[in-house]
Amino acid sequence: MTKQTILGRVTQLAKANINALLDQAEDPQKMLDQLIRDYTNNINEAEQAVAGTIGNLRLMEEDHREDVAAAKEWGTKALAASRKADELRSAGQGAEADTFDNLAKVALQRQLQSEKEAKTAEPTIASQTEIVDKLKSGLEQMKTKLTQLKAKRDELVARAKSAQAQNQMLDAVKNINVLDPTSDLSRFEDKVRREEARAMGKQELAASSLDAQFEQLDSLGDTAEVEARLAALKAAS
Repeated sequence: MTKQTILGRVTQLAKANINALLDQAEDPQKMLDQLIRDYTNNINEAEQAVAGTIGNLRLMEEDHREDVAAAKEWGTKALAASRKADELRSAGQGAEADTFDNLAKVALQRQLQSEKEAKTAEPTIASQTEIVDKLKSGLEQMKTKLTQLKAKRDELVARAKSAQAQNQMLDAVKNINVLDPTSDLSRFEDKVRREEARAMGKQELAASSLDAQFEQLDSLGDTAEVEARLAALKAAS
């Protein structure tokens, strides 16, 4: 899988319109389940590929740093050889001075080569850095999209279960005819009303009996009062 292919797939998946896909699906829940599986697999593949791309970039950056350091080191060696040649030449040692000047030239050639290699790598490093940044951004968008997909699926499943429960309840209610006098509910209601009526009758009978007892008690009280008054009259005469 090339880096451009990775970048293209990551960009395409990150920009996917979930709602538009759902509108076109015959079974949104199955489509979301498949999308979640596809996204998860693509994210795993992309992460591996991006990790490899980042690893290659870090190697190029390391090589670039080594080239820059080598150029600096060869420059230092060239300067040291040149100074040594000047000292020998001042001391009248021309042959030895030429040897150190030649060493200085070799060091300068190595410095030049290291600088060229470092400069040649810089555009590639810049390009790869840009690609890595886009891949990282795309991966983050894909992960965000995956979270949205999972939330959308959970919402859809919850709504489906709620709708199913509501339909079952409505079907059950529809099968109960509360206005049908022959229905079990109506017969039970009649039975309850009869029991209530019998209880009311018993209550009324109980109340009548109680009233009669109180009337009898009142009558006995009057007789006792008369007898008491008669006894008082006899005692006074």
